[in-house]
Amino acid sequence: MEIARNKYLDMLKVRMHNSFVKVITGIRRCGKSYLLNEIFYNYLLKQGVNKEHIVKFAFDSAKDLSLIGENLQDLSRNKQKVNPQKFMEYIDLKIKDGNMYYLLLDEVQNLDCFEAVLNGYLREKNLDVYVTGSNSKFWSRDVLTEFAGRGDEIHVLPLSFSEFYACYDGDKEYAFDDYMVYGGLPAIVSMKTDEQKSTYLRTQFQNVYLKDIVERQHLNNAENIGELLNIIASGLSTLTNPTKLSNTFKSVKNVNLSATTIDKYIDYMQDAFIISKVNRYDVKGKKYINTPYKIYFEDVGLRNARLDFRQIENTHIMENIIYNELRYRGYNVDVGVVEARETKDGKTQRKQLEIDFVANQGNKRYYIQSAYDIPDEDKMRQETQSFDKTNDSFKKIIIIEKNMKPRRNEKGYLIMGVKEFLLNPNSLEF
Repeated sequence: MEIARNKYLDMLKVRMHNSFVKVITGIRRCGKSYLLNEIFYNYLLKQGVNKEHIVKFAFDSAKDLSLIGENLQDLSRNKQKVNPQKFMEYIDLKIKDGNMYYLLLDEVQNLDCFEAVLNGYLREKNLDVYVTGSNSKFWSRDVLTEFAGRGDEIHVLPLSFSEFYACYDGDKEYAFDDYMVYGGLPAIVSMKTDEQKSTYLRTQFQNVYLKDIVERQHLNNAENIGELLNIIASGLSTLTNPTKLSNTFKSVKNVNLSATTIDKYIDYMQDAFIISKVNRYDVKGKKYINTPYKIYFEDVGLRNARLDFRQIENTHIMENIIYNELRYRGYNVDVGVVEARETKDGKTQRKQLEIDFVANQGNKRYYIQSAYDIPDEDKMRQETQSFDKTNDSFKKIIIIEKNMKPRRNEKGYLIMGVKEFLLNPNSLEF
């Protein structure tokens, strides 16, 4: 089954021949290699690029490594990286004329001195370079420095709901139910049973994602960071901070884990693309509030697997899905805070009202509330009181769970169903 990733293909297309290394990042198993080696490769062929001018090489492939006289088993056993001289000699043999060549390099972190090698290729006018890398090396903060400012990052997320639904065998109600439980890792789409999906996600989390962090950071074991992940997963989309998490860790596990260590572990999880930490933004004061903050998962299926599928809270999971969709659409996303004053019993009090998401892109801004259900006027008032206090003209949107075509209420706030929001790429423009 071919899964279209048209958004990311378009991002690669507009970056062609830009004199940068195109660095495809993302959580493991999200489809980076497939995007590069299948979707983009086939696009180049359709554009008339000669097959001999597309050089694909995977640094974790025994077959490819044998082409340059390297042995995958020996490299793994001796914990060695690929000899750059052997690889460069191989590429030199492939470049036979002055026409444009496309280097599609997978798991390039396994190449020793890869930064220097790739920077060298950037000096060649007839080479266009595209690479993927695993979390153990290509982490978000590294991309900015690995190629001396000449790396152009394309961050790939797991399948959005629209991508998931496009290859789902069933109606959108069943599709959304599955998506909320098992998430959007591409391999999930081809699996037929709940047992297959749940086993796959549990295994991936333990043997791939957690292992990446432990190996990268040279941790003695995965127990503490694994337990911290459980606590974060259990408190999905709620305000937290390292001190609060430290106290929870102490009460739940009876183990002292300092706020400093927890803060460091959260950084490790972010760098591995497992979670995103989202700071609060004071809408009126126009400033960021560093703590407390919210944490969302890159994939809700992985979050649910971490809790052994025992804590499927539709309200919080839907909020996480909306957050990921906004990122998929290219928005910078914050949690909004509006300070308001209210008088009670003759006393004036200040309180902070929350806006789930403040989504910014260029000169566009949207205020968005995720409300699983709004059964009555009291709930509507509760969800929109923060909108009322912003005192600006930016569009304000409420997303609910039930199917509902976009419509405006008496205050002009846009209300729509979550599936309508997710499946229409222009849903914010109504």
